[in-house]
Amino acid sequence: MRIAVIGGGIGGLCLAHGLREAGMDVEVYERDLSRTDRLQGYRVHINPDGAAALRECLPAANWERFERSAGFSGNGFGFLTEQLKPLLVLDQDEEKHYSASRITLRQVLLDGLDVRFGKRFERYEQGDGIRLHFEDGTTAECDVLVGADGIRSRVRRQYLPHAGTEEVGITAVAGKLFLDEHDWIPPSLLVRANSIVPTSRCGMFLVAHDGLGYSDDEGVLFDNVRPYLMWAFAAKDLDLGGGLQREVLRRIAGWSPDLRRIVEASHSDTVSQWHIRSSKPIGRWRPTNVTLLGDAVHAMTPMRGIGANIALKDAQLLTRCLVEGGDAIARYEAEMYEYGFAAVRDSLRAAKQFAEGSPVARTLFRTVLRTASAVPALKRAMF
Repeated sequence: MRIAVIGGGIGGLCLAHGLREAGMDVEVYERDLSRTDRLQGYRVHINPDGAAALRECLPAANWERFERSAGFSGNGFGFLTEQLKPLLVLDQDEEKHYSASRITLRQVLLDGLDVRFGKRFERYEQGDGIRLHFEDGTTAECDVLVGADGIRSRVRRQYLPHAGTEEVGITAVAGKLFLDEHDWIPPSLLVRANSIVPTSRCGMFLVAHDGLGYSDDEGVLFDNVRPYLMWAFAAKDLDLGGGLQREVLRRIAGWSPDLRRIVEASHSDTVSQWHIRSSKPIGRWRPTNVTLLGDAVHAMTPMRGIGANIALKDAQLLTRCLVEGGDAIARYEAEMYEYGFAAVRDSLRAAKQFAEGSPVARTLFRTVLRTASAVPALKRAMF
């Protein structure tokens, strides 16, 4: 059985390794021209589920390289007021979490795979098998096609034309403050991730990342070895015409001086705008020899930080199903549909809670958090 994977992102590459380790015939087609084209600067949180998928699918040498290059993320979580007063602090899990440079993680996932770069997928034809068409005029044949080509998936556009993503009405601005240049950050913002819960209709998230990472063997130097504090501010009604940082500073004018300083001191080159999108809800579809994984099928808002981990879970599950044979795609899609779109719903709910809600509702939420902090039994029940 010949398996073609369109897209060389985290999920597609993890799937390719899993299938290759199982002795299956797999080819990855990636639109980037080379392995160093994609300069994604933010780190990604790999939770225990994502780590288990990587450990199962990757060759031992790749997994060891991942562990060497990834920091161990402090997975405690705090809810704070805009003046950095604690509302509720959640303890760390016993299971290991990782903070991985996206750049380094992709290098780890590319190692050992013969990816076909510069292959921009155009369309497919189904017959006895599947014929793939690329923009450069070339074609390829396969028996199973996996669309792992991200939020603007061309495979999904043909396979499930009624599916796709939609804007959720929330815009975020995110940036980095490099910690090797700033030693004044409050310790509470460095030891765990924190969500700022103001009474106004907006939210802010902050998390520190260590400086572990390294550059590719080709010697290209990427900015993935410096520790930094990542921050993201989100709201429905941001006016960014006068500049990203200026608008965030305007909106947090009455907040903690440390929060304002973090935004102001972040280098403008690290500050970017995020248009928050989420997959449209769709019903189940009839399985064929084409399928999807990751953002190509269940793109979600970043507010819960689980998108990459769900894509890795897809790769792990699809590998198992294809290796077992039989109605592999049907079994995969039945299970993936349930947990994937549940994650979409949870992430969308988290985004709306993060950036919307009336002042009355937010004040009530802050009261609930304070109460849970004071009553351990309630805290355990809620979290």
